[in-house]
Amino acid sequence: MEQYYGTGRRKASVARVFLRPGQGRIVVNGKDFQVYFQGIFKGVQALEPLKETGTAGRYDALITVKGGGPTGQADAIKLGVARALVKVDPAFRAPLKKA
Repeated sequence: MEQYYGTGRRKASVARVFLRPGQGRIVVNGKDFQVYFQGIFKGVQALEPLKETGTAGRYDALITVKGGGPTGQADAIKLGVARALVKVDPAFRAPLKKA
């Protein structure tokens, strides 16, 4: 099975993101994404790289994140997802950099 990896760091948070082809399930530290970032707008922004590249729903993401608070963790996840997507297709780099 193919898998793409990206690490994101922000403030005291470190996120390890594994992207695998799938239906768009996102799991953070063993919990569903919506449960983990319940009511935090920053959590929604963490998935912007998937929307920007049009790959939302095409990859499952298994994410482990440590350290910091919810905002730093969301930003670390955002960077990790973006780095993993660049490994999926290097052509994604330009639109992700612009966004």
